[in-house]
Amino acid sequence: MITYLQEIVSEVLKSDKDLSSTIFILPSKRAGNFLKTELLKQNQATQFSPEILSIEEFVETIADLKIAEPIELLFEFYEVYLKNEKIKEKEPFENFSSWATVLIGDFNEIDRNLIDQKQFFNYLNSIKEIDHWYLNQEKTPLIQNYLTFWNSLETLYESFTSKALEIGHAHQGLVYREAANNIEHYTNAKQRFNHVFIGFNALNKSEELIIKEILEAGNGEVYWNAEKYFMDYPHHSASLFLREIKNSWKYYKTKPFKTIYDNYSKSKNIKITACSKNIGQVKCASEILSSFSEQKLQNTALVLADENLLLPVLNSLPNNIKTVNVTMGMPLKSLPATSFFENYLKIHQYELKAFYYKDVLQLINHPLGKIMLPESSETIKTMVQSRNLTQVTFEDIRLASHPNELISIEKLFAPKFNAVSDLILSAKAIVLQIKEIMVKSDLILLETLYKLNSVWNKLQSLNNIYKHITTSKTLYNLFKEIVAVSSIDFKGEPYQGLQIMGLLETRSLDFENIILISLNEGILPAGKSNKSFITYDLKKEYKLPTHREKDAVYTYHFYSLLHRAKLIHLLYNNQAGGLNAGEKSRFLLQIGYESPDTHKIQETVYSPQVIIPTKELKQIKKTEQVLDKIKAQAASGFSPSALTTYIRNPIDFYDRYILDIKDREEVEETIAANTLGTIVHDTLQHLFERYINKVLTKNCIAEVQQKVEQQVKLEFINTYKEGLISSGKNHIIFEISKRYVHNFLLQELKQINAGNEIVISQIENQLEANIQVPELDFPVKIRGKVDRIDQINQITRIIDYKTGKVEQTDLNLVDWDELMTDYKHSKKIQVLMYAFMAKESVGPISTKAGIISFKNLTSGFMPFTKKETPRAQGNDFISEETLTFFKEQLNTLILEICTPEIPFTEKEISKNDF
Repeated sequence: MITYLQEIVSEVLKSDKDLSSTIFILPSKRAGNFLKTELLKQNQATQFSPEILSIEEFVETIADLKIAEPIELLFEFYEVYLKNEKIKEKEPFENFSSWATVLIGDFNEIDRNLIDQKQFFNYLNSIKEIDHWYLNQEKTPLIQNYLTFWNSLETLYESFTSKALEIGHAHQGLVYREAANNIEHYTNAKQRFNHVFIGFNALNKSEELIIKEILEAGNGEVYWNAEKYFMDYPHHSASLFLREIKNSWKYYKTKPFKTIYDNYSKSKNIKITACSKNIGQVKCASEILSSFSEQKLQNTALVLADENLLLPVLNSLPNNIKTVNVTMGMPLKSLPATSFFENYLKIHQYELKAFYYKDVLQLINHPLGKIMLPESSETIKTMVQSRNLTQVTFEDIRLASHPNELISIEKLFAPKFNAVSDLILSAKAIVLQIKEIMVKSDLILLETLYKLNSVWNKLQSLNNIYKHITTSKTLYNLFKEIVAVSSIDFKGEPYQGLQIMGLLETRSLDFENIILISLNEGILPAGKSNKSFITYDLKKEYKLPTHREKDAVYTYHFYSLLHRAKLIHLLYNNQAGGLNAGEKSRFLLQIGYESPDTHKIQETVYSPQVIIPTKELKQIKKTEQVLDKIKAQAASGFSPSALTTYIRNPIDFYDRYILDIKDREEVEETIAANTLGTIVHDTLQHLFERYINKVLTKNCIAEVQQKVEQQVKLEFINTYKEGLISSGKNHIIFEISKRYVHNFLLQELKQINAGNEIVISQIENQLEANIQVPELDFPVKIRGKVDRIDQINQITRIIDYKTGKVEQTDLNLVDWDELMTDYKHSKKIQVLMYAFMAKESVGPISTKAGIISFKNLTSGFMPFTKKETPRAQGNDFISEETLTFFKEQLNTLILEICTPEIPFTEKEISKNDF
């Protein structure tokens, strides 16, 4: 394959022009590097090297201006804004920066395209005036300020331009405008030099004027990368700009249009592959590359339309790739070290007395946080969780930290009295500390730290010069803005091995084998962007680029990449999951409809080889140590929750009661259901404990009602520890707790008013009973805490409170043999165990055992009921026969748990069991 640059170099060398007096201008530095290599290959003569420039470097030379960094422009523009007399109410820098970046972008477009700014801003101002014209109505101050802003744009532009010219660096558009203004002087000064423009397509008005002037002066020539297939296609956007140049430039009325090739119509093997999500695209690309020989890889480009896939791609390269060159740079924002410093700024951005606990945990759990705090990260985490803190002070963190790590704690968490400057100084100190501790072989981290240190130096310099970074939040936003446009450059052999690049890096380059990832709408092409104050109709009026022209630029780059390629893999994500996600690019549809007959097109769906492991239910044998634990558990007493846990899944029982694995302790930012239950239970216990063995009266209930709010608040403090309940969801749950208790008291009052006599005999009482299991030679006990035992009209009720929803059907039983086989019977088992233990402690009594559900209080007390059939009436008294049948089932279950030959066997758990 002969590449575009090879053809151009061959053409230039045939002209016998002196290379030492030739200036080559290309769209990018990378294309310039490839051109230089090609010149060395084809030109054997010894002579001075020609000058090779990117278009930006070229216009900087003509304009005698440097293109400034966007962040510096923002500060310079703010200085201009503050001095503008038309705008009376000045915004702080933080608010200003949100719209100023867009406005600078508009200034760029105006200057690049040589728009008469005075006329343009008058036109724009008139449009805004008309938009807010009201018949016989005074303009509000808000509308007046709005119109004043638009009226001030011209003076802002003029002042900003004057400032830039004065200091010698400006936004890109102004550099282009100045270059266009100076082009006549430049051509006169450079008459002996020949200018060769290579690989251009969409030109702004400044570039157009510069190139035209050089051509008319006889000092240059242009080599376009045009394709006959598209040039002959009158409406194809891939040739939109080149057709217009060929047809409208006066120069081409008499001179040939160089160069039109016929490569796209040649035979190509195009494979369009739909992949599941981004990871599917990465895996598919890896499999394609693994099938390539080393020689084939030398002429292969892996092109990423989405730069965020670079890291996954690098981590997925197959073993056959020995040499790789990455041209696009790793986005700094995607690297872990950057997220660490974002977290650091995030916790300080509001300059509060306490930090949000999740921000603290995120910082200390970060790999770099663990490097800085190897001892303290866990102790701080434990402190936060044990105290249930949602707001954590610096003092809390300091007291929980290891003494040797207090200096690191100071850097990360200490209050910053001079917020911005102190944060920057601490950040730089953190960078140096991590650099000293880190593993030196981690080159990516080392390079990231170097880049981040440069970012902090830049912010420090800006803060020292301009004094506009007045809050931590502004610093946080600026940091994110800088890292969003920063990247880490890879060092590699630029002309060997697999080339990994973004689409823009492929300009003027050709490869025989192409793998292009992320051909989805919204990525390639990028889609519409509304980041402009210039209305669409105004852009059309002044011939400024709209989304149509921007789409045409992407179209040209896409098809240019395919011109000379022979094997082309085009991958896209076919899974929905966000805006435009799963929608294939229109370019793929175009290829399907418009490609020449010489193209062989295949469409496939990538299905990675996935080995689905067979699910084997876990089994754990009962060793001597396990049996000893079971015996100890039996001696201390099996609780209802222990036995129902075994029924749900024996492995969970093993983990919880044999291995003693506790639930992971987490901060309850929003009160959990079990915490709510504890609070309601404890509230009722403390409200009613003074009325034990007394007949409840209306006065008793009235007294209790007066104390509900105070008692609920006290239980929240005791149970929820230092969690906040004064606002948000927790305050709602606090109110729900009060409502539960008040509604329960109203039900009690209703019973009393109906003439029922209620006497509470026990509250939150610990019950236990010994169980005789004939097959076992060791003692077995059951135990549990019953919420309430009372007598209503001489009938004993054993009551379990539930803050969740319970229905009477949950307490009905037809077949005893089903009781211990399914977790859905857990509520029946619980109340029957309480009834059995109560009978063992107080003897035979006329008893009912059941549940009061706070989400179903209208059903009142719902007793366990034995039925012969599901539709039968049933018996809700706990008889001796009932307890005998229950004991048989209980013995069977306990025997299974304690039998050495029966292993703990995992169950397939239904979602209904949770």
